[in-house]
Amino acid sequence: MLISTNVPQLVQTDSNPDGVPLATLDSFRAAMLKDRAKFFIEIPTGPFFGYNRPGATASQGQIESWTQQGLQGSLKATYETTRSWEVDYRDDLKKIDVPILAIQGDDDQIVPIKTGVHSLAKERPDVKVKVYPGGSHALPNVNTEEINRDLLDFLKA
Repeated sequence: MLISTNVPQLVQTDSNPDGVPLATLDSFRAAMLKDRAKFFIEIPTGPFFGYNRPGATASQGQIESWTQQGLQGSLKATYETTRSWEVDYRDDLKKIDVPILAIQGDDDQIVPIKTGVHSLAKERPDVKVKVYPGGSHALPNVNTEEINRDLLDFLKA
């Protein structure tokens, strides 16, 4: 099960033209180094949960929880994790021999849906794709009941 995944590859390359430009990922890294606390407040306040969208009702608890988790991790580990966003996982996908469920919101501002599940489905047509209309990147936090139901249904099938 992959939720809001960056697989098969997040970063834009010649072989992945729909990916996120490297400059965007570099800006995340630069923001972490410049003011880590500000970075870990701005991301959940806006694009991660989709709270920057008109009509969205922000949960201060979710924002603070996400911020706290980000600040508890080591800066080096968090920073180096962003390098995984540049990895091409297509060869790894070929090795998976069990059914795959890929879930993503169509308003994911962190991993655009074209880069996420749509690209994954091109690589692995056998993947079961579930799209949440209006869904953000933080589906397990925002759409908890629906995600749990979809995961259980997939496991039972």
